[in-house]
Amino acid sequence: MTTILITGGHSGIGLAAARTLAAQNIDLVLAGRGSERMRQAAEELHAAHGVTVTTLTLDTSSLASVRTAAAQFRTTIEAGEIDPLDALLCNAGGRFDGEVTYSPDGYETTFATNCLGHFLFVELLLPCLAERGRIVYTASGTHDPDSMDGKAVGTAVEPDAVALAYDGKSGGKALSAGKRYSTSKLCMVMYAYELDRRLRRAGSSVASMSFDPGSVPETGFLRGMPKPIQWFSKTSVMKWMSKRIGLITSDVEFSGASLAAIAADPAHANDSGKYFQANDGTLSAVRSSRISYDEQRAAKLWDDSKQLVHLTAEEEPAQLR
Repeated sequence: MTTILITGGHSGIGLAAARTLAAQNIDLVLAGRGSERMRQAAEELHAAHGVTVTTLTLDTSSLASVRTAAAQFRTTIEAGEIDPLDALLCNAGGRFDGEVTYSPDGYETTFATNCLGHFLFVELLLPCLAERGRIVYTASGTHDPDSMDGKAVGTAVEPDAVALAYDGKSGGKALSAGKRYSTSKLCMVMYAYELDRRLRRAGSSVASMSFDPGSVPETGFLRGMPKPIQWFSKTSVMKWMSKRIGLITSDVEFSGASLAAIAADPAHANDSGKYFQANDGTLSAVRSSRISYDEQRAAKLWDDSKQLVHLTAEEEPAQLR
């Protein structure tokens, strides 16, 4: 049997991907904060397809929660209750509008939730990946400052992990919510590329990819916006306007199915190091932003992230050192 873990797999694009994978007889692990919603999703998937669905409590904004979840998951594998993972989908995340806030560890919430939590989770669970397993980071076209998506949400800034983690502290002016979000997604793309480079150097067969699901108003991305804006974003008029101005658009079902394909379709077995995009019913490998290919910046982002999550020598897999 194939087993795939999805962070945020109980709602939005993650749940759509889970439904597609369950229909292919793939066992699932849903990791997230909403225990009741995860339970409901697990029951739905099992009833509809007969697959085994395990839930794992995980808050990616908290390093303690990430370490606890990873330890619990490793225990289930060691006990033979779950097979080694065929894919780990780093899909959970969000945009946090309003005044800047901080995680339990004192880091800016967007960067902590979207980036540092997943960075640590991958480090801790890489040994649980099966041979030729896959790691997929859900990113966003907003990471590219040269694209209409990037300009519309907020131009990404320098992917400096330390500056992003302490954004708004020490009397400095905090970035806007849009810039915090787009920059966190730039970091996710760069994590995927840097992980691919480290895995290739180590001779590993594990693949690392990133994925832009496109603009999907049906998800919780706009939950911090006024209700009229949330309503208008879901109308056919808004979708038509988005296409006209060059935004990357999609819907929950197609983006979820696309994420599932990248995770499990044999056609993507040799696509490590690529960036995929769901755009108006088409999934394709495309170029990401120019800065995302900067290897020196990516290596610094990786090393600084290791320091911020307090990664120990015992926790770090040998092939990533």
